[in-house]
Amino acid sequence: MDSTTQTFQHRPMSIKLWPATQSTRILLVERMTKNFITPSIFSRKYGLLSKEEAEEDARKIEAFAFAAAEQQFEKEPYGDGSSAVQVYARESSKLMLEVLKRGPKAKEDDEKSIPAFKSVFDISGGRRSFIDAEEAEELFKPLRELGNSYTKICLSNRSFGLDAARVAVPILSSIKHQLKEVDLSDFIAGRSETEAIEVMNLFSSALEGCELRYLNLSDNAMGEKGVNAFESLLRSQNNLEELYLMNDGISEEAARAVSKFIPSTGKLRVLHFHNNMTGDEGAIAISDMVKRSPVLEDFRCSSTRVGSEGGVALAEALGTCTHLKKLDLRDNMFGVESGVALSKVLSAFTELTEIYLSYLNLEDEGTEALANALKDSAPLLEVLELAGNDITAKSTAALASCIAAKQFLTRLILSENELKDEGSIMISKALAEGHGQLIEVDLSSNSIRRVGARLLAQAVVNKPGFKSLNINGNFISDEGIDEVVDMFKNSPHLLGPLDENDPEGEDLDEEDEDEGADNEDELELRLKVLELRREE
Repeated sequence: MDSTTQTFQHRPMSIKLWPATQSTRILLVERMTKNFITPSIFSRKYGLLSKEEAEEDARKIEAFAFAAAEQQFEKEPYGDGSSAVQVYARESSKLMLEVLKRGPKAKEDDEKSIPAFKSVFDISGGRRSFIDAEEAEELFKPLRELGNSYTKICLSNRSFGLDAARVAVPILSSIKHQLKEVDLSDFIAGRSETEAIEVMNLFSSALEGCELRYLNLSDNAMGEKGVNAFESLLRSQNNLEELYLMNDGISEEAARAVSKFIPSTGKLRVLHFHNNMTGDEGAIAISDMVKRSPVLEDFRCSSTRVGSEGGVALAEALGTCTHLKKLDLRDNMFGVESGVALSKVLSAFTELTEIYLSYLNLEDEGTEALANALKDSAPLLEVLELAGNDITAKSTAALASCIAAKQFLTRLILSENELKDEGSIMISKALAEGHGQLIEVDLSSNSIRRVGARLLAQAVVNKPGFKSLNINGNFISDEGIDEVVDMFKNSPHLLGPLDENDPEGEDLDEEDEDEGADNEDELELRLKVLELRREE
C-alpha cells in the first residue's frame, strides 16, 4: 500500500495544452470579429470592416494560426504543447493587427488574401543570375521571418554556388516538414561539375524527409551523378504526385537510379522525362516506374532517344494506367512495332484527352493500328498529334474514321506527312460534320494541291471558335491560293501564312506530270460530287 502510494506521489503530472479545443477556436474567431467591427483608433485611421468581411478574415487568421501551431507541435510531439500555444497566440495577434491596419478591402482586392498568408516562396522571376552568399541572405529573409507560412518553394532560374547553398540549406532544413512543393529546376547553371554535385548533395540532405507532392529537378544536366546526389531526397519520398526530370541528361543508368531510389509511386499523377538521353534500356527502367503508378494521369517521355524495344516496353507498361489523360511520346524512334504495341493498350485510356505521337516513324501500318484502336476509345479526346510519321493516303481512311468519331476534338496536327489531296479530302470530310469545338488544324507540308486545300478550307472556315488553319508548305496552285484566301476574306486571321507554298509542286517527269494532271482532274470531279451532296 505504502509503496503504491509512494509511486503514485512521484508520478509526473502531464497536462496537454495542445491541440486547442473546437470551442477555443470558435471563441477566438468571435473575439477577433468583434475587434474588427468595433470602433477604435485603427478604424478611425484605416476604416471599419463590415461584419461579413470581419468574419471572413477572422476565420482565415484562426485557420492559419492553428496550422502554424500544429506544425510547431509536430516538432515536439512529446512536449506539453506550450510552444504550440505560443505560436497560435503570436500568429493570430500579428495577423489581426495587420488586418486592423489594412482596413476594409476594396472590391478589386477581394482575391488578395491577408498579406502574411503567403504559401509560395518564389525567387525565379527576372533574369537568370548567379547568386552569392550576401544575395542569398537577402533573398531568403522571408523564409527566416515567415517560414511557417510557406508550403511551396521555387528556386529556379538562380544559380547556387556553395556559398549561397550554405546560406539556404539551414533555412530550408528548418521548414522542410511543412513543404509540399519544391522546384529546383535550373538552379546550378554554369557551375563546375564538382561544385554542382556538392550543391545538389547539400540541398538533398537539407530536404530529406519532407513529404512532397510536387518535385521539379528539370534543366540541371544532372546525369547519373546528379541523380545520385539527390538520392537521400528521392528515397524519402512516399507521397509524390508530380515528378519532373526534363532536360537533365538522364541516361539509362540515371533512369535506373531514379526508378530504384523512389520508394513509392502509388500516388504519382504526373511524370515527365522530356529531352533526355534515356534510350531503350532507360525506357525499360522508366517502364518499371510506370507500372507502379496506377493513378498516372499525365506521362511525357518525348525526345528521349527511345527506339522500338523501349517503345514496346513503355506501351505495355502504360496499359496499367487506366486514368491516363495526357500522353506525350513525341520525337522518338519507336517505329511500327511500338505503334502497334501502343494500339493494343489504348482501350484502357477511357479518360484520355490529349495524345501526342508526332515524329515516331509510325508509317501507315502503325498509324492505322492506332487510329482503329483510338476510334473506339478515348471518347473525350481533344488533341491528336501525328505529325512527321510518313502517313500516306493508304492509312488515311482509318485515320479519318477515327477523327470523325472524336467530336470533342480541338486540335488536329498532321503536318509533315504525305497525305496529298486524296488523304486531305478524307480528313476534310471527317471534319465537315460536327466538331463544333475545333480551333486548330495543321496539314502543312503534305504535298496537298488545289483540290485538297479548298476542301480543307470549306470544312473549317465556318466553325464557331475556330482559330487557325495551316496549309503552308504544300503544292497549291496560284488559283487554289486565291480560292482559299477568298473563303477566309471575312476572317483572314484564321488562315496561316502561305509563303512557303510551292505552286509548281515537285519536279516530275512528263509521264508523272500527265498522271498528276489526271489525278487532279479526278479529284476535282470528286470534289464537285461532294459539293452537290452537301447542297442536297
